[in-house]
Amino acid sequence: MLDPEDLRAFVEAVEAGGFNRAAARLGVAKSIVSRRIARLEAELGVRLLTRTTRGISPTEAGLDLKVRGERVLAELEEMRDAVAQQSSEVSGRLRVSAPLSFVNYLAPIFSEMGCRHPKLELDVSFSDRHVDLVGERFDAAIRAGTVRDPSLIVRRLAPVLAVVVASPGYLARKGVPQTPDDLAQHDFLIYSGGPRDLQFHKGNSVYAVRPAGRLASDNGDALINWAVAGLGVLITPTFLAQAPLESGELVPVLADYALPELGIYVVRPPGAYVPGKVRVLTDTLVRHFEATPVPDSCIAHRK
Repeated sequence: MLDPEDLRAFVEAVEAGGFNRAAARLGVAKSIVSRRIARLEAELGVRLLTRTTRGISPTEAGLDLKVRGERVLAELEEMRDAVAQQSSEVSGRLRVSAPLSFVNYLAPIFSEMGCRHPKLELDVSFSDRHVDLVGERFDAAIRAGTVRDPSLIVRRLAPVLAVVVASPGYLARKGVPQTPDDLAQHDFLIYSGGPRDLQFHKGNSVYAVRPAGRLASDNGDALINWAVAGLGVLITPTFLAQAPLESGELVPVLADYALPELGIYVVRPPGAYVPGKVRVLTDTLVRHFEATPVPDSCIAHRK
């Protein structure tokens, strides 16, 4: 009888294109992945992978097994969830991607999940990079800003406002922008994972801006650090700018002009079936965000 873990190792190896990446995804040693696949080939009596110095590729039999194996593993997951719901237990490995800037806010939430569900394995990657949920085998992701992939299933957790900020030193050197059009004359700190075209609103007027700058990062904390150092103007979620605004290290500019409201979301891969572990994650996040909103006291600076 085939071992589901052998099947899972094979599917992951094909998806990842190699034993090393499959081992990293599964959280095991490369030798374990290799041994499981060898055992699977021995039991089936057929070669499933072609191994070369450049990596691996599935044989015709391997491609067929991958399709069938994914279906079997999905059915096993559904069965596990159905049984767990009867006993109020959630188990299995939950792989989540979350923004690095949220680590202090989210870590206690994951701590609670770990305490409430002792059979749940948590694997949380804190990174501002937008991972490929399907290709990298993540169960869910928490994202701030906008969700641009229409195929993902999205649940909004909270609104987020954005603010334009700069350091007093920078504004003393470069001048204070009075309208969004003035941003063309300023050094802009660019969030490399976000949209480059921005829209400001004031009354019935809309101002389209495409600011430029030499410094870019996919990490909000790094951008805040650069803004405090006087390297440019930054548009950032208000919760990230809260502390430096309150200390005076940054000051708001263009406060009379509104930016589109952003959001914090939990997203999951497409599909009607919602694994129990993802349902628990979503419910826990919703409860926490309703009870303890992300700090946004610096909204007062916009008034």
